Amino acid sequence: MEFLNVLAGLRTPLGDAFFQLCTYLGQDIPILAIICILYWGFDKTLAYQTALSFFTSGLLVQNLKITFRVPRPWVLDPGFQAVPSAVPAATGYSFPSGHTQSAAALYGNLAASSRRRSLKILFTALLLLVGFSRMYLGCHTPQDVAAALLLGLASTAAVRALFRRLRGTHRENLILGCVLAVCSLLTAVYGFSLLSGGVINADNAADAIKSAGAGLGFAVGFYVERSFLSFSTDLPLSGKVKRCLLGLLLVLLLKVLLGLLLGNSLLLQMVEYAILILFILVLYPLTFCKAEGALRRQPH
Repeated sequence: MEFLNVLAGLRTPLGDAFFQLCTYLGQDIPILAIICILYWGFDKTLAYQTALSFFTSGLLVQNLKITFRVPRPWVLDPGFQAVPSAVPAATGYSFPSGHTQSAAALYGNLAASSRRRSLKILFTALLLLVGFSRMYLGCHTPQDVAAALLLGLASTAAVRALFRRLRGTHRENLILGCVLAVCSLLTAVYGFSLLSGGVINADNAADAIKSAGAGLGFAVGFYVERSFLSFSTDLPLSGKVKRCLLGLLLVLLLKVLLGLLLGNSLLLQMVEYAILILFILVLYPLTFCKAEGALRRQPH
């Protein structure tokens, strides 16, 4: 807490705004948007590596959160104040930092995949800025950030090593999908068991349950797309842009629609996240493959 108090004494309105922007770069919405753009239009392998790192490290972090149940800094020290604008996004327990883990999965993969030194420096800087912003804003201790950084980067390194060995066979896809599905279901069971036992409340269980749903959706989508669909990103830039913009709009509309239809039940939120990821990985690609194929067959 001493380090956080030092940072709190250095806060300025400009610094608050800057680090709030930095922390936003570690939230689910921009990270998933970047993964979608990579996946639909530019580099499916990098998208899969990033997504698998993101979901596996996310499941691990959420399990650690509900196991150790470390309170947020302002709960540990009632006299400490976080930057008010950062508090609403600081859901669940404190240890480890979910924003830092997410940033490590995305920007760590982007840095490792970049050939240009300037891009490696940029993505590394973004990763470090997200982690530091969580401390500056008062949402996490250095221990929270350091643990999440290590977990996120370790997951990234492990996934990249795994993909170098994968040949993309049906059997490999099935095994990897099943392993992730089992891990996701176990996370859900663990979260619901702690909730039903009164160990944690619904607010603290929500992130783990949502992560389980997203992981389950990714497990199924990964297997189905790689084994049966295997769409191409080899198309003109204008086609890539149209495909990505339409997809992001449809994902946003689907998120709103599912929220209205399914409500706030934790189990239904898990279903919602599974459907969203399945739509991203399989349903939307299936749609644009059919639509683009029909356009190519039209006489000119």
